Amino acid sequence: MADLLSFVLLSFSSILIVVNPLAATLIFVSLTGTMDQAAKLRVARDASRFALIILLLFTIAGGWILQLFGISIEAFRIAGGLLLFGIGMDMVYAKTSRTKMTATEKYEGQDADDIAVMPLAIPMITGPGAITSAIVLMNEAMGMNEAMEMNVAAIAVVPLAAVTAIGITYYMMQNADVIVRRIGQREYRAANRLMGMLLIAIAVQFILIGIRTAFPILTGGIA
Repeated sequence: MADLLSFVLLSFSSILIVVNPLAATLIFVSLTGTMDQAAKLRVARDASRFALIILLLFTIAGGWILQLFGISIEAFRIAGGLLLFGIGMDMVYAKTSRTKMTATEKYEGQDADDIAVMPLAIPMITGPGAITSAIVLMNEAMGMNEAMEMNVAAIAVVPLAAVTAIGITYYMMQNADVIVRRIGQREYRAANRLMGMLLIAIAVQFILIGIRTAFPILTGGIA
């Protein structure tokens, strides 16, 4: 039961931190500044729906996609850990991660007919970091050597964490005007740095588990 609780906390914290609803909300405000309220709500709804579909797709079928390209989960876990580490470092130094959104994408997104898909849904809400976390966590859930009931619960946790993170993002974008008025840049940077430190710790854990699984001899195991 303790292992399941730890996995639940890891799943919800890692996916929520990588999705970063607050950062998505701030970008949403900057992209929809000239729109009326009805258009803003439509963009928020469409962006959240597309982001959720993509994240759930990789959550459910990510392992098969890796097998199709001949990529081991250990390699993906280590690569994903390095990616998350970089995102975390950007957050600690209060920068928008390059894996989230570039200045060019933001500029192009403002001129596009539909900004809900690009750049909001991808890569701002569901970016490489969120996809990596979902695939790795789902693999962890399927590999838990527990009772069948606990395996089912663990597998259900990852999609639930994805739905929760996107749901929070949708709620915050719906209430973006109120949130932006209440949160100053100083408070945002402080919260972003704290989440970045947590994400770095999660990334290091991903890398350590990947190395331990791929090279058991390094940790005293038998290959």
